[in-house]
Amino acid sequence: MAQSDVQERLQQLVARQAAKKSIHNLVVSIQSPQQNTDAKAAAGFADAAHAIAMTIETPYYLASVTKMYTAAIVMKMGEQGSLDLASPISTYLDEDLTKDIHIIDDVEYVNEITISHLLNQTSGLADYFDGKPTGGTSLAEDLKAGNDREISITDIVETVRRLQPAFAPGASKKAHYSDTNYALLGAIIEKVTSTSISANFEEMIFEPLGLEDTYVFDHTNTQPRPADAYIKNRALDIPLAMSSFAPDGGIVSTLKDSLRFLRGFFSGDLLTSDQLKLMTSRWRPVFFPLKYGCGLMQYKPPRWMSPFAPPPELVGHSGSTGSFAFYNPDQDVYLAGTVNQMDNPGRPYRLASQMMALLD
Repeated sequence: MAQSDVQERLQQLVARQAAKKSIHNLVVSIQSPQQNTDAKAAAGFADAAHAIAMTIETPYYLASVTKMYTAAIVMKMGEQGSLDLASPISTYLDEDLTKDIHIIDDVEYVNEITISHLLNQTSGLADYFDGKPTGGTSLAEDLKAGNDREISITDIVETVRRLQPAFAPGASKKAHYSDTNYALLGAIIEKVTSTSISANFEEMIFEPLGLEDTYVFDHTNTQPRPADAYIKNRALDIPLAMSSFAPDGGIVSTLKDSLRFLRGFFSGDLLTSDQLKLMTSRWRPVFFPLKYGCGLMQYKPPRWMSPFAPPPELVGHSGSTGSFAFYNPDQDVYLAGTVNQMDNPGRPYRLASQMMALLD
């Protein structure tokens, strides 16, 4: 299919999405070197209060897509020998931080949690973001209500101590998605390197890949303003919290840089073929039809969900703000973008599948 045809179809798809009541801005891209395709489209207002239009250059929150970046750093540190993926996290973190974060039936399992358990979401640790303490509300609900605040790693583990773990480390055939795992990976990276997670992102990913418009959100620094993200019809304004999520959800990027990162991730510029094979060698169910590997999600619906054509496999990550970064290995297609809406976590997958259909 001609590049102009894909571009026109993508613009039409974006226009249909933008017409939905809950979508206030979005930006998306399809790129395939094999098919000579590079199409981008945007709609809505990045900053509705000041009538600033959303464009294909507008930066946006990656949210949990950030976990791909953190996982890449851990894999590179493992290759360099500064981290052992099979070692317990207690090898790297102080006991005062990790004590009592994983107790089931009065048994403490924290010393059995390894780096790999954090990477592939099999630690069983409770999720500090969505987990709801008895008689209280989750951090996610609190932030969506507009109650902004900073969240330190100490705050995170204090929350986790009040929550019930899902299972003993590695004891389930399923993955238990928990932002706690990647918050702890960030703490481990900082402890081992003696520098901030932001500096590690710069040195190990942003600079080598030439990501000029990608940064870790920090409300204390002068940075380009990301597009507004919404919960239904209300724009979220939580700069303190967003500045706290560096390793598990704090990166801001653009379409151009997101696609460059995806290409680097899956083509060998960032990771070796052995590392990528390890990260994708085993997929554990999270919830149907989503599975988790090692810092990566796999969306591969069964054929009965798409009777007229095989549903495309998508490998990558999505985020709570409606962000996504996916690779389709069958057709060598990269998809990136966001709908900047937190009301429905399934939106990125439906949109990405519709984007893949534009190439048929």
